[in-house]
Amino acid sequence: MSEIQILLVEDNEGDILLTLEAFKELKVKNNVSVVKDGEEAIEFLKKQNQYADSKIPHLILLDINMPKLNGIEVLDFIKKDEKLKKIPVVMLTTSSSESDISVCYEKSANCFITKPLDFGKFLNVVEAIESFWFTIAQLPKTTS
Repeated sequence: MSEIQILLVEDNEGDILLTLEAFKELKVKNNVSVVKDGEEAIEFLKKQNQYADSKIPHLILLDINMPKLNGIEVLDFIKKDEKLKKIPVVMLTTSSSESDISVCYEKSANCFITKPLDFGKFLNVVEAIESFWFTIAQLPKTTS
């Protein structure tokens, strides 16, 4: 796989910067696209409006608590769409609620991770995501 396409769906500016910095620190050859709410995520994935030229991601990192459409609603949309449902979705969120965890897996999330507050621990989480999804796991081919 050449350059890895990642879609980060996150409304918190601090968490966006933290995630981008973690990928930069790991020197992963990737292209991280960022959208800040659920409606933007769906526009990106459907290649609508300003996202007409977007590339379909190999992996989606999805927060739960967002404006407009929350992450669970976006997850539900992705997993019901024939063209998108094979894309792995990692719920990367501050939530550790048992009900959030349960509903995300019921809606076919591939993974649920509660974000650690410490940057070093967060870096370890991003490294584990990168290692598993881009080194160990076999991902389906995407068509842009």
